[in-house]
Amino acid sequence: MATVSFRKIEKAYGPVKVIHGIGFDIADGEFVVLVGPSGCGKSTLLRMLAGLEEITGGEILIDGKVVNDLESKDRDIAMVFQSYALYPHMTVRDNMAFSLRLRKADAKLTAERVENAARILNLGALLERFPKELSGGQRQRVAMGRAIVRDPKVFLFDEPLSNLDAKLRVAMRAEIKALHQRLKTTTVYVTHDQIEAMTMADRIVVMHDGIIEQIGTPLELYDRPGNLFVAQFIGSPAMNVFDGVLQREGAGATSSAAVSALGALWPVAGTTGGAHGQKVHYGIRPGDLSLADQGIAAEVVVVEPTGAETELLLQIGSGASAQQLTLVMHGRTDARPGQTVRLAIDGANAHVFDGQDGQRL
Repeated sequence: MATVSFRKIEKAYGPVKVIHGIGFDIADGEFVVLVGPSGCGKSTLLRMLAGLEEITGGEILIDGKVVNDLESKDRDIAMVFQSYALYPHMTVRDNMAFSLRLRKADAKLTAERVENAARILNLGALLERFPKELSGGQRQRVAMGRAIVRDPKVFLFDEPLSNLDAKLRVAMRAEIKALHQRLKTTTVYVTHDQIEAMTMADRIVVMHDGIIEQIGTPLELYDRPGNLFVAQFIGSPAMNVFDGVLQREGAGATSSAAVSALGALWPVAGTTGGAHGQKVHYGIRPGDLSLADQGIAAEVVVVEPTGAETELLLQIGSGASAQQLTLVMHGRTDARPGQTVRLAIDGANAHVFDGQDGQRL
C-alpha cells in the first residue's frame, strides 16, 4: 500500500491546457474516486499517475517518491481499463499470470498468486477458458484479477464498468468495494457516473474543466455542496435549482431567511451568508419536497412510479416564467398529470448559492 500526492499538476496539449494546477493527497489504503463530466480531465490525471501521459508541470509522488520520470512498469501500480484489454489467445489463467511471467517471477509464486486472485474473485472454474467464452462481467473480473496478481501499491480503475449493463454494474460496484475492503490497497477510480462515486468512494474529487471543484466524503458533497456545479452534479435525480432573491429578517440568533422565487417564499434554515435583496440560486433536492394539504401550488406534468418510490415532474407557473421541479416520494400517489398539488419544503435541507459566482452562502 502507498500514499499518492499530486502537487500543482498541469497538462497541456500544445497551446491547449487541460489540467490547471491540481493538487491533493490520497491516504494509504484510501479509495478515492475522480468524478466529473466528459472532458473534465479525470482520465488524463489518472493516466499521468499511471505513467501513460507525460506531465507538463508539477509533481506526482507515490509513497513520498517523485515518479514523474519513472516508466509505468517501475511505478508499482496496476491499472484496470474500460475495455478489459485481455489477450484473446490466452486462457484466463495465462492472462492473469502474464505480467508476472514477463518479469520472470518464480513459477510457484506466480501460480499461488493466480490461484489466490481466482479465489477472491470466484474465477476458479473459469481459469482454463478463453476471453471469448466469458460474459462482460467475467471478463472484468479477470482484468481485476490480473491487477491483483501483481500485488501493486496502487490500483487504478479507468471507467471499468462503462461497458456493462445496468444490473451488472450494480453487482460489480459491490464486488470492487468488497475487494478494496479485503485488500486495503490504495485505489484511484475514475468515472463519470456520480452514483458509482457516491456508493464506492471514501472520498470524492469532483472535477470540472481541468480544476477541482470540491473534495469530500460522499455525504459531505451531498449535504453541503460547495458550489452550484457540485450541487447539480452530485445526487440523482439532480437537485432542483432556480433563481430568486434572498429575504432576511432580524439579526443575530433571531434572524430568519427565505428566498423569494416563482411567486412564493421558499424557506431557508441555517443560512448565515448573503445580504437582504441579494440575487441567489435556490436549491432543494427532490427528496426534500413533499405533497401536503397546504403549500406552494404546482401542476403535475409526469408521474413515474418505480415501485418503492414515485417520481413526479411538476411545473410552477406558466409561459416563459414556468419552472419545472422534480419530487421523489416513498410509496405511491393518486396524483395524475394535469392535477394541481401543494408542496411542502424541508427548509432545513435547502441550499443557497450566490447568484453571480455560484458559491455556497
